[in-house]
Amino acid sequence: MIRLVALPPTLLIMAALLASAAPARLPRIVSINPCIDAVLVRVADPAQIAGISHYSQDPRATSIPLGVANRFRATSGTAEEVVALRPDVVLTGPHTEPATVAALKRLHIRLVQFTVPESVAESVVQVRDIAAVTGHVERGVALAARITAAATPTRATPLPALIWQSGGLVPGSGTLPDELLRRAGFRNMSAAYGLKKWDVLPLEYLIAKPPRVLLSVAAAEAGEDRLTAHPAVRRLARRITVAPYPARLMNCGGPTIIDAMARLKQVRRGFTA
Repeated sequence: MIRLVALPPTLLIMAALLASAAPARLPRIVSINPCIDAVLVRVADPAQIAGISHYSQDPRATSIPLGVANRFRATSGTAEEVVALRPDVVLTGPHTEPATVAALKRLHIRLVQFTVPESVAESVVQVRDIAAVTGHVERGVALAARITAAATPTRATPLPALIWQSGGLVPGSGTLPDELLRRAGFRNMSAAYGLKKWDVLPLEYLIAKPPRVLLSVAAAEAGEDRLTAHPAVRRLARRITVAPYPARLMNCGGPTIIDAMARLKQVRRGFTA
């Protein structure tokens, strides 16, 4: 005969408290966006990260150190690859293959999509949101504080500048690079040429109204590009300073803002000196 023994109320309370104090299992996460990867590797435990985007392991596209990226499994974002990693949560950007979305829904795997941040404020919110998904809210708060501190505006007189990518693509008003230029002590010349949010600048326009600083992505990658090597631009050498600007600083917000602001402020200090 089994005899049931009633536990004292104090023991029942202690048992309930111990049960509630047991740590919940942290989610297993796959990211299929390189900009999200850059945040994820800083706020999640390595054991939580089941996969990252293959772009993060490409020296031309990554926004995180290759040594860090190569520690993780990479996927091209197909449904088969992602599902095979058995994640609890999949993080992605605004553009995701419909087949991947359908497969995740069918298997009841949570999908969290993030927009492309167009300001420091949006980037900070996104960092906190990604950290919350990983279960490490405090890490998101700490990283957001570092980004905000790095993006503190300078008091220098705005210097006319332009960010130039290969092919003449220029970021204009309403973009994150535009805001970073302003915070670092520059005035984005894009609007002076009548360019849109992201637009191509004809060489003739640049020569007719040159900026004081040309932040060249192509020069940072190859040492020189078609525009900076053009004889007409070379003749403007006394009026234009060409400063290399790494492509990886153009790709993402989040922690990339810290490095981008460091580079922009470094260039701006050169003129102050």
